[in-house]
Amino acid sequence: MEQFEYEITTHSAESFARVVYFCSDAGDCKLEEIPSQEPAILADILNERGLNGWELVQMVFRQEGVLACWKRRLIYTDGV
Repeated sequence: MEQFEYEITTHSAESFARVVYFCSDAGDCKLEEIPSQEPAILADILNERGLNGWELVQMVFRQEGVLACWKRRLIYTDGV
């Protein structure tokens, strides 16, 4: 049976200074009218984590920044 480990990371709004996302006063956030070069910040995070075996489960945009939920398969050795 496959087993996974999970991790949650946070990324401050300041670290996404070039990514355009909007949050309403009620806290609803969405990406909108993103210049073509700006998703590179998100791609860098995804690629860096992916190289270490992590798969993005969910990403949530909030006024304070971004919350990302990750999982990766546990690999056992010695027949475990």
